[in-house]
Amino acid sequence: MAKLYYVFSLFSVLWVSPAPGQTLLAAHGLATHGAVSLRGLSAPSFGVLWVSGSSGTVGRSSDGGLHWKWVTVPGYSHTDFRDVEGFDSLTALIMGIDTPAVILRTTDGGQSWKRVFYDASPGMFLDAMSFAGAMGYVVGDPVNGHFFIAGTRDAGKTWQESPGPKADSGEGCFASSGSNILVAPGVFAPFIFVSGGPISRMFLNQKVYKIPMSQGSASTGANSIATDSHRWIVVGGDFAHDTITTGNCAITEDGGAHWSIPHTPPHGYRSCVIHLWDSTWLCCGTSGIDVSYDMGENWTLISRQSFHVAAYPGSGRTVYLAGSRGRVAKLAL
Repeated sequence: MAKLYYVFSLFSVLWVSPAPGQTLLAAHGLATHGAVSLRGLSAPSFGVLWVSGSSGTVGRSSDGGLHWKWVTVPGYSHTDFRDVEGFDSLTALIMGIDTPAVILRTTDGGQSWKRVFYDASPGMFLDAMSFAGAMGYVVGDPVNGHFFIAGTRDAGKTWQESPGPKADSGEGCFASSGSNILVAPGVFAPFIFVSGGPISRMFLNQKVYKIPMSQGSASTGANSIATDSHRWIVVGGDFAHDTITTGNCAITEDGGAHWSIPHTPPHGYRSCVIHLWDSTWLCCGTSGIDVSYDMGENWTLISRQSFHVAAYPGSGRTVYLAGSRGRVAKLAL
């Protein structure tokens, strides 16, 4: 049974309609932060949270969201930081998508930031970062017909660009939740990422596989990928028609060579998917939150509340979410 503690305003309580068989989801007000859109969320350990978003906004909590330190990064008040990678309560990276594309690093809890990546090339647009320990990669939309890829082996202190795979005409990535790239060392490739648009594909090393998801327009395709080290689940759909329940989820157990479709798919477009524990997975998007208790084969709608991104700290039964209007929430499963 799920309970949603929804970060809405300091003293508000919000009730939402339950899915069949579910109890009402109660929102417990903690804090909110203006009209910013939050698409970056990281929970590196129990109680430590980092969020990032539009208008140069970064938030940090070290007590599970009860108290927050919010900053507008000096000199970046117009930057949209659509991904954040927290390493601990003091160290984090934030990714500014374009004009110019930047990655900043803090080691003092966000009081000061050092620029560790900068690219003002025409067409440069970063989409997401992913890390496994100190090793990480960032993916960006195609430049001169090839996806942009850069990697780091020192937790983001330095970055090296590497040749990216060729993109089809109109193909790109979605900077919707910072989760369309996945670092998976020692499995199939150092990293895997997914694309959308006229075609939706999965890239790993020199191999490219089509994903059986909604595709064909600028608003369609894969948005997010997650793994439990056995199977990979990809979610997305059509963000312009976010209640459509077809073409929004696909599953592979062999690195993309073969795919299956859930028996009961998520209930609309989903921008983020995460593995929680055992057979339990969660995905979220602008039309709601779904949970699967059977490895993604069947998804249950547990809330119609809109969130862009979700994160699990790796222990306990609490999941964190972030979305528009500066909202952060925690979900107890």
